[in-house]
Amino acid sequence: MLEGKTAVVYGAGTISGAVAEAFAREGARVFVASRGAERLAALAERIRAAGGQVEAAQLDALDERAVDEHADEVVRRAGSLEVSFNAINHNDVQGKPMWEMSLEDFEAPVITGLRTSFITWRAATRHMIKQGGGVIISFGGEGPPLRDWYLGGLQAGLDVIETMRRQLATEAGKHGVRVATMRTGGVPEGIPDDFPAKAKIEESIVGQTLLGRAATREDVGNVAAFIASDRARTMTAATVNVSCGALID
Repeated sequence: MLEGKTAVVYGAGTISGAVAEAFAREGARVFVASRGAERLAALAERIRAAGGQVEAAQLDALDERAVDEHADEVVRRAGSLEVSFNAINHNDVQGKPMWEMSLEDFEAPVITGLRTSFITWRAATRHMIKQGGGVIISFGGEGPPLRDWYLGGLQAGLDVIETMRRQLATEAGKHGVRVATMRTGGVPEGIPDDFPAKAKIEESIVGQTLLGRAATREDVGNVAAFIASDRARTMTAATVNVSCGALID
């Protein structure tokens, strides 16, 4: 689906990794960028071992200059930049009710998500406009907080990104740039094994689905590849629900 396209993926964790692997599997030339050298190298090796095209760069997706320079380098090397996906860690603090949190902890994911989304989207959009189009995919989306777990500022941050996504889609659509958000309701595989109450969160995520199962990292990657492809060329200013019914449209 993505033969001949160039994709930039920020982050080398579970979700970003799944998306990068899916993009490469579908024929894209993938540029992965992450602060974590070890994870980055492991992801690049998995993609190469599967026969995919990948280039890796150690990068802070909160650094404006570094992101701009990296996007310029991608276009210089590949000739274009068709797809941008960002799922870096938003530095969220969970497990405490709002009234017991510090302002700094609550606002961290709001500020981080806003900054990295703006910086990476801006870098990609500038190139996409010049070439006549492209696709930016956001991850997270709006939705109700989990009933049995305290999310801190995570959901507030995702809501801010959704407002930004609507605005960018509206402004850049006339230039052929599509912008969409993937809503998952939670991906248990994306929760670190040492994260407090992982089992409880996973149980809550699955318990709220209509299908009795949650989206997997492979599910996320496959849907992201579809959104990025020309098969989804009519899709923009939209959310794509891959929550197994946890989120009802």
